[in-house]
Amino acid sequence: MTNAATTETATMPLRIAAETTPTSLWNDSADPRELARSIEFGAVGATCNPVIALTAIRNDLDTWVPRIEQLAAQHPTAGESELGWMVVEELSIAAARLLEPEFRRSGGRNGRLSIQTDPRLHRDEAALVAQAVRFAGLAENIIVKIPATAVGIRAIEEATFQGVSINATVSFTVPQALAVAEAIERGFDRRNAAGLPEREFGSVVTIMGGRLDDWLKTWVERHRVLIDPGHLEWAGVAALKRAHHLFVERGYRSRVLSAAFRNHLQWSELIGGDLVVSPPFDWQVRINENRIPVEHRIDHPVDPETIAILLAKVPEFRRAYEPDGMTVDEFADFGATRRTLRQFLEADAALEALVRDILVPAP
Repeated sequence: MTNAATTETATMPLRIAAETTPTSLWNDSADPRELARSIEFGAVGATCNPVIALTAIRNDLDTWVPRIEQLAAQHPTAGESELGWMVVEELSIAAARLLEPEFRRSGGRNGRLSIQTDPRLHRDEAALVAQAVRFAGLAENIIVKIPATAVGIRAIEEATFQGVSINATVSFTVPQALAVAEAIERGFDRRNAAGLPEREFGSVVTIMGGRLDDWLKTWVERHRVLIDPGHLEWAGVAALKRAHHLFVERGYRSRVLSAAFRNHLQWSELIGGDLVVSPPFDWQVRINENRIPVEHRIDHPVDPETIAILLAKVPEFRRAYEPDGMTVDEFADFGATRRTLRQFLEADAALEALVRDILVPAP
């Protein structure tokens, strides 16, 4: 970069926050071009899932169409889905390489690339663990996303015991985040009891704050509940703040991660906390363009009136916000869980269809 460009980057809010606060920035995409720019903004991690992979491939068909054709020639018996997941792995490995310097610098706490387990495995604990172990072997700085359902939480404990660094996905609520953190702690304790080596796992626990907001907006619409819409913009932020403070209070060895952005509050209100924020790249650009102030906000509570109104008028918020709002067995039936899992399954099917259209084009 030129000196002018270097100066411009150094004054961007994301870069300032990354360099002056404990809050870590990740890029919510494994697209190597976006990730390289995000690293200039201060990003120290990135993530991939079926939706992200599908978007990255569609945005760079000139690269991926010939690569998929090449993979098909190299693996003549592989099906479309298998080939699609080969591409996901290649995307993830390439992104992981970009993050290796930060992985070394931070001793493994940062510099992580998140890769998501196949959503079709969401009912199979053993299959989730086996795939998590496989993915962990793709690169030293891989961290594996497993859904925060009852099945997934059991898999998270076992995968942690087997040495996998964990990121939770399909996770929107305080009770889910706490259950995942406890599962990671149990996995660590089992490793210690078995005499397995201690190291920095860098595990994180995602709360998809924007998707929680989306679900609550759908719920109030369906149930004809009239509420100041501004309150609903704070629900995800409130859940993220509460989860972070509980993690600190309880001494968990994992961090909260803010994902699924719908407004800049899901970054700006969390600054100052030892946690991760993972905006999509376009959100990062917008935050920088608008010079959103960098202020220590993590300890500023959400307006108590907003919390009181949400608790009184939106029972689904109570389930998401209170630590005991749901049991582990209820996680899979939470509206945001079902909606997001369906989207991931649909993206997986769309990736398979994309590969099919390349290999067997319509006549």
